[in-house]
Amino acid sequence: MGVEVADRVFPPDLRERLARSVDLAPLLLSGPLTTPEARAVLADTEILVTGWECPPLTPEILAAAPRLRAVVHAAGSVKPMVTDAVWDRGVVVSSAADANADPVVAFTLAAITFAAKGALSTAAGYAAGWPPFTGRTGADARTIGVVGASRIGRRVIAALRASDAGSRILLTDPYVAPEEAASLGVELVELPELCERSSIVTIHAPQLPETRGLLSADMLKLIPDGGVVVNTARGSLVDTDALARECEQGRLDAFLDVTDPEPLPPDHALLRLRNVLVTPHIAGAQGSEVRRLGEYAVGEVERYVSGAPLRGHLLREDLPRLA
Repeated sequence: MGVEVADRVFPPDLRERLARSVDLAPLLLSGPLTTPEARAVLADTEILVTGWECPPLTPEILAAAPRLRAVVHAAGSVKPMVTDAVWDRGVVVSSAADANADPVVAFTLAAITFAAKGALSTAAGYAAGWPPFTGRTGADARTIGVVGASRIGRRVIAALRASDAGSRILLTDPYVAPEEAASLGVELVELPELCERSSIVTIHAPQLPETRGLLSADMLKLIPDGGVVVNTARGSLVDTDALARECEQGRLDAFLDVTDPEPLPPDHALLRLRNVLVTPHIAGAQGSEVRRLGEYAVGEVERYVSGAPLRGHLLREDLPRLA
């Protein structure tokens, strides 16, 4: 991982704790893993603790690490880093995605709260007079559509149910059966129906070839006037141009922590509209929150060394459903 990342995720006290379970290599690996210095460290490495900026673990890199048994990722998605060669070698993989999920859930819930109050449109019209208009047009603002029962999607559902028993929660997810949906306390529907009935649509599906443009122009048009799109998943799941048109017309509002492309061009319409809030992919662990990732990773190393089950253990077959 990058040096700055390592300093933020693994402050001195966490490194000291880690050193009580394993022999730490004297050199932090940052940048390419193909340099002579990196190869010298990898030659003896049994557990590789990784983070943001870690390059893909290719067959060439794995060949330089014959003793490697586990990869503990002190971040969220492992997709950019873990190649088929890692799985083929039988290397154990763990991710701190659970530790990264809580900040995303909190960010999403804040966006949903603002959305339900019509905060963006109301703030934009504040100068026109007081009191500002706070009513919602279209569908009932308490009908929330959740796209994807992912790790974060499920936590958002649970938090919504715990905080407001009056909310109606719709869910669309091809992997969820009606019985499971009932246990989650949601109504399982297809995406078109979810869009038609929801005034707030929050996206938590993984980025896959089949989910690209999931919220297409046609789907966005189904959301009632005054509806809001919240996206803390991946920008590619939404037709960016179509969403910009809907927001320019004032028909929809949007809270976007991710975009496609990322970043957006400086002159993009979504960056100048007052009924759209675009943040630069900050929903996950930021600031003091990144320590959670280090704590989680150190805990995983401790569990691995002691032979205990890993909390963030991933299998190859898990990847298609993960961010």
